[in-house]
Amino acid sequence: MPKKPPKISGIDDQIYESAYIVQPVVRNALHMRDTEDVIEEIEGLARAIFLNVAKTRIVSYSKIQAGSFFGKGIREDIGRDIVELEPRLVIVNHQLSPVQQRNLEKEWNTKVIDRTGLILEIFGERAQTKEGRLQVDLAALEYQRSRLVRSWTHLERQRGGAGFMGGPGERQIELDRRIISQKITKLKKELEDVRRTRDLGRKSRERVPFPIVSLVGYTNAGKSTLFNRITKAGVFAEDLPFATLDPTMRKITLPNHQVAILSDTVGFIADLPTHLVASFRATLEQVTHADVIVHVIDVSRRDYLAQKQDVISILKDMAIDYESDPRVIEVFNKADLLEDDDFQLVEARKESTVSCVCISALTGAGLDDFLTAVLHVLSQNRQQAIFDIRPEDGKALSWLYEHSDVQNREDQETTIRVHVSMDPADYKRFQQRFEYEESEAELRGS
Repeated sequence: MPKKPPKISGIDDQIYESAYIVQPVVRNALHMRDTEDVIEEIEGLARAIFLNVAKTRIVSYSKIQAGSFFGKGIREDIGRDIVELEPRLVIVNHQLSPVQQRNLEKEWNTKVIDRTGLILEIFGERAQTKEGRLQVDLAALEYQRSRLVRSWTHLERQRGGAGFMGGPGERQIELDRRIISQKITKLKKELEDVRRTRDLGRKSRERVPFPIVSLVGYTNAGKSTLFNRITKAGVFAEDLPFATLDPTMRKITLPNHQVAILSDTVGFIADLPTHLVASFRATLEQVTHADVIVHVIDVSRRDYLAQKQDVISILKDMAIDYESDPRVIEVFNKADLLEDDDFQLVEARKESTVSCVCISALTGAGLDDFLTAVLHVLSQNRQQAIFDIRPEDGKALSWLYEHSDVQNREDQETTIRVHVSMDPADYKRFQQRFEYEESEAELRGS
């Protein structure tokens, strides 16, 4: 269990108390993940907000009860556990309807949250920037609209989280749909302003452009560790789900001296609440505009193929055709944790249609292969050009060596003719800065 963070004024010690997890499993159904892996994930989510998991109970069911999700016998058994363990709250790793949630709380006499509520709570704890808080608040309000029985403390920012974990007996504030709708409208307007600012920023980068390399992947796959390894940025990177919530961008220099921008994004997760997907659309849109999409996969997990499919599904919702998009690179991270046999199995499972590399972001192994793969994707759209540089114009020549691949150089009597391969953006920058045109004679003769 991670260390408790420093105590924050206004947050009582209950936030560090125990949780009882209920893991529903459909009887006689095929599942992409082993139940063991699903439990490991939900327990990790609970620990991410510093809850101690008192017990995790697997409940097999064949039919969901409309009013309370579980059958009477199961509810009574769980009720006896709750009386004995006295958990802070019960987490049901499934989506609950408002009626089901209220009925379970009444029967068990304790706070109950579902998977969506837990993820929103984590996002509320993690959001640091104004944009991040706006997005979490909007997602929580959308979720809350049908659950008008909670106090809305998180809007006052009295504590982190999304405000779903207050204990029994807390002050209840009745929020009608009109008030919530007004708040949603206001937040959407503010987020639209954020989106316009992002668009302006992107257009500004297009005028003085650098290619964008965007990291995506399942939460806790090691994206931030890879980001830190390459950029030396020191971004928060812990072995916790959603350690990174707010997007981070840094300039990097590739092996051929080309400058690019590396972007770290929020991690994806199975059954990501639709409220969150919609609210974080402005943040995720930068992925759709990226020049390279790096899918970081934690291959040390048994369920990494299932996690991969979850990410592919979310990217598909963003109109990114994973298998055919030439921008996609698969990075099999944490390869240092694999035994030789497992490593060979991972190598055999690499997609032939997608560029793949094995790395360890922690140790730095394989990073040269990764950067080479990034360069390869960027080079697909590189422009071939020939410039006649004046011998005294050392700055222009130096700039070409720094920002392009100089494939050939001919030192002539009056000029230095250089054959280069460069990004179209750098091509424009060079012409704007040094006012050289391509060698037309050479181009016609070729």
